[in-house]
Amino acid sequence: WEDYFFHLVFPEDKRNISIWPEIPSDYEAATAEYARPLRALATRVLSALSLGLGLEEGRLEKEVGGLEEMLLQMKINFYPKCPQPELALGVEAHTDISALTFILHNMVPGLQLFYKGKWVTAKCVPNSIIMHIGDTIEILSNGKYKSILHRGLVNKEKVRISWAVFCEPPREKIILKPLPELVTEAEPAQFPSRTFAQHIEHKLFR
Repeated sequence: WEDYFFHLVFPEDKRNISIWPEIPSDYEAATAEYARPLRALATRVLSALSLGLGLEEGRLEKEVGGLEEMLLQMKINFYPKCPQPELALGVEAHTDISALTFILHNMVPGLQLFYKGKWVTAKCVPNSIIMHIGDTIEILSNGKYKSILHRGLVNKEKVRISWAVFCEPPREKIILKPLPELVTEAEPAQFPSRTFAQHIEHKLFR
């Protein structure tokens, strides 16, 4: 019970503006203005996660492509009113393939996270952004950080809209595998070595 639009928003030299919406007229400028500080925020979060693993501050960012290669892909989700929301899902339960996912929404509840064996609805906090970890960071951290299982619900009374930005490594250039510093005899590698494209294929067809 969903419609969506998907496009790359950063780096700017890799964007395909020809597919971007022409209406509203300020869409391109507003989206570009949003993407720049979000890219900087991704650096800050990845730095904190690196330090939390006992690594150098820029290590995780380097492993997902660094300033030149890490991609920010935006997915705009539109969930119409649903007459029987108990019979439909906006998005089925899944984890994101990304390193990080940032989400803005129109203050209509619907994002649920699976926590301690049950589904918990994320609070709608004004002037805030939701961030969660994806598969890429779980792999690099050898499972020390967990990719978040989540789903999207629909609403009987209100339209729900969300803007998700996925921070992703390049699909073929980088091999995703647990970082060697985090692999020991006591904690062997939990994930095989794959390119990002191979990880996507594995999730789609497993």
